[in-house]
Amino acid sequence: MPLTIEERQQFLAEPHIAALSVAGGPERAPLTVPMWYQYTPGGEAWVLTGVASTKAKLIQAAGRFTLMVDRVDPTLRYVAVEGSVTRTEPGTDEHLLELSRRYLPAEAVPGYVEVAKAEHGEQMVIYLRPERWLSSDLGRVS
Repeated sequence: MPLTIEERQQFLAEPHIAALSVAGGPERAPLTVPMWYQYTPGGEAWVLTGVASTKAKLIQAAGRFTLMVDRVDPTLRYVAVEGSVTRTEPGTDEHLLELSRRYLPAEAVPGYVEVAKAEHGEQMVIYLRPERWLSSDLGRVS
């Protein structure tokens, strides 16, 4: 059963780990990687990634990407959103803190942020405008 607009937006706003997919270029399948993201219903989604990363380069070349999130409990549900890149900007400590707080327990955030700042290199934020949605709730699978 497809989700309503409100249900799919709310589900995407929950802190799921997304599968990010982007065209891989000639002679390649799409690149698909796990990704932390941020989304507020009705707004844009955004990801934080290394400026020199393969995914950043492919997203910039394609001008669009897809995020897909799912769960299996209490029901089998997924939401996929595809859209155009609306803008990019340099990643900041505030972006890193926002994502870290979304996905990690409070006590783990300072240590993660310290390691990320030391090891991940220059970061960028890539914004996605949702244009196409796929969603379903298949109910209980037990």
